Amino acid sequence: MARLLAVLVLLGAASSAPVAAAQTGANTQAPALLLRDQPGRIDAREFTRVWVDPRGDATLEQVSGPAGPRLEPAQADATYRLGPTGALWMHMRLQRPREQRQDWVLEFPMPVLDQVTVYQFDGARWRAESAGDTLPVASWPEPGRYPFFRIDLQPGEVRDVYVRIRHTTAANFPLLLDTAAAHGRHQQLEYLLLGAAFGAMLLLIVGCMAKGFAYRDPVFAWYAAYAALTALGVSSYTGVAAHLLWPGSVLTGDVVMPVLVCTAVAAAMLFVRNILGLRRRFPRTDRLLLVLAVIGLLLAPLPAMLPKTVSAVLVSACVVVGTFTAILVSVAAWARGDAVAKWVFAAYLPMGVAVLLSVLRVFGWVPVTAGTQYAVVGAMGIEVPLLLVALFIRSRDRHSAEVREQALSTQDALTGLLAPHLFRDRLRQVVTRHRRDGENAAVMFIDLVNYGRIREYFGTAVAEQSLLRSVIKLRRLLRDVDTVSRVGEARFGVILEGASSRSSVNERATRLIAAGLMPLPGLKPDVTLQFHVAALLLGERPMEADELEQALDAQLARMSPRTRRPIRFIEADQPPSSDTGDSSMFASEADVARESQYAAVR
Repeated sequence: MARLLAVLVLLGAASSAPVAAAQTGANTQAPALLLRDQPGRIDAREFTRVWVDPRGDATLEQVSGPAGPRLEPAQADATYRLGPTGALWMHMRLQRPREQRQDWVLEFPMPVLDQVTVYQFDGARWRAESAGDTLPVASWPEPGRYPFFRIDLQPGEVRDVYVRIRHTTAANFPLLLDTAAAHGRHQQLEYLLLGAAFGAMLLLIVGCMAKGFAYRDPVFAWYAAYAALTALGVSSYTGVAAHLLWPGSVLTGDVVMPVLVCTAVAAAMLFVRNILGLRRRFPRTDRLLLVLAVIGLLLAPLPAMLPKTVSAVLVSACVVVGTFTAILVSVAAWARGDAVAKWVFAAYLPMGVAVLLSVLRVFGWVPVTAGTQYAVVGAMGIEVPLLLVALFIRSRDRHSAEVREQALSTQDALTGLLAPHLFRDRLRQVVTRHRRDGENAAVMFIDLVNYGRIREYFGTAVAEQSLLRSVIKLRRLLRDVDTVSRVGEARFGVILEGASSRSSVNERATRLIAAGLMPLPGLKPDVTLQFHVAALLLGERPMEADELEQALDAQLARMSPRTRRPIRFIEADQPPSSDTGDSSMFASEADVARESQYAAVR
């Protein structure tokens, strides 16, 4: 019986030897890494051995077999240039002590990693799981922003894990071990920060669209389109888009990301030329940005048609040239006094630094770290509010210019009073309301009768100053609801709504005439203002608007510059009249002769 048992033991050992060799092989003599339940991630590269397969055709059996290649200890800062065909093999031995209960996760925190395959031995065979941005996220064993795999570790057992990485551009590949619970917390924190950044971006996009619709300002629409493309590009770069927006799409992140990045660069060029107003002030720079925008749009579809080694260089050049062109253009505009340009410069400077780090990382010149990967997100958080400030400043300036332009058509350029055509419209409305509802109103025409003399003796500047003084005196006598307009070179029209008696109109006119004759202390030259007032009460003599204007104009024409009755009302069937009172310090012989003729007619 003892001999029989010994034979059975030898046969069992012989039958299990191939399996053990298949699992361990010649490269599994390194000590196992003990995974204990402790917080904090472990940089697994310190406990990993690597081998670069230049042709990329080695199989797991060849690598793990007794005659396989010799794996060397990995260096944490090593950069691997695998090219389109090469592959990087990694091997580690892991052990979870029996008293430890936490499950473990192997992480590759690099969203742009092309493809990674993890091999684990389940006791009977090797099980392979693959992930990466060349595969749809829905096909990953654990969908997420970046590849990660759960390690199948039985308590007390030592397991070998092999990793095969394919990546076209140069990089050093981060490799972390973390407990499942800690990995879940890290993911939640990462999505919280990214969600805050993208939520703020989405809020700004919606706000800009609403403001663009409310203000009818297309610059807000440009910014909304640019911000949306930038947000999509950054979300694709960070792996959020592939995980949450199109996890099952055949267009993988390896293709979508450079397309979105080129399109975002084109939108940035158009936005910068629009917000800086380069077309009128810097036409050559404007054409340069337009050419760069067209180039960005032409490069956008190329990543889907060209090898990644070529498209990566083109996309990187497009991003770098576009970003630093925006910085240089903003500096040039700032140097020439553009207040908006300094905000554009402050917005694009952090983005330029982040883009430069990303390009250097793509070519393997800087290591892959959390800082180099998420610098773009931080730069976007700085860029968005600063560009929004620049946008509001530019929109305010343009809106102010439009308001001034509109004011030129509604107000008198010198006095700021209502334009004559709007005064006539208001007069027609008042006449219509009086005829329909019986609402009383008074209409006055006021002439600055010595305006011509002032201009003749003292020049145009003093004459215009006299008009402005007249407006000030009128404003002091009128209510906010009263309508006042400059209806002639030296004539003002006033509508007093609600006035039903001559006394209120006469009081205002008298105070105006008295204020004009009072000398202004310190004024050089000392010029007084002489006013004639013709008024009509709609309650006394209803008239159409055109007839009313003609009647008031005729009344003023009949008044001599030296009249002693400078305030006159239109009455029913009033005959022409005049007097010879002298009220002007600039009365001429022609004025006296005309007054004599009026007296003879009377």
